[in-house]
Formats: sequence, C-alpha cells, structure tokens
Amino acid sequence: MKKRKWLIKERESKNKSQEQLAEECNVTQMAISNIENGYRRPSPELAKKIAKALDFEWTKFYEE
Repeated sequence: MKKRKWLIKERESKNKSQEQLAEECNVTQMAISNIENGYRRPSPELAKKIAKALDFEWTKFYEE
C-alpha cells in the first residue's frame, strides 16, 4: 500500500483536519485516515465527495 501524500497535501492546503473532512463526507475519521495511508481505496461515490470537499478531480484516486 502506498501512502497518498498528494491527498494529505490537498487536505492540509484547505486547512481541514481528517475529522472535518470525514464529517463533510459523512464517513469516519478512520476511513479518511485509511484512504490517506493507502490501506483502502475509496468507492467512486466517496472519491467524488472527498474531491468535491477539497476541490480536485475525483478521478485522481484512480490514476495511481
């Protein structure tokens, strides 16, 4: 599993904590942590929510 440093950078650039992002996306903080750390790949639905909250193209998750 590869850590998604780009995602952490996107979140931090918007001054959001994992908890804040999780709340916006209606998931747990642990889910966001697992995605950032590469333990899990988000579903397309969740990828779209995260991308919308952080303002980037959701398909970026699948370019890895």
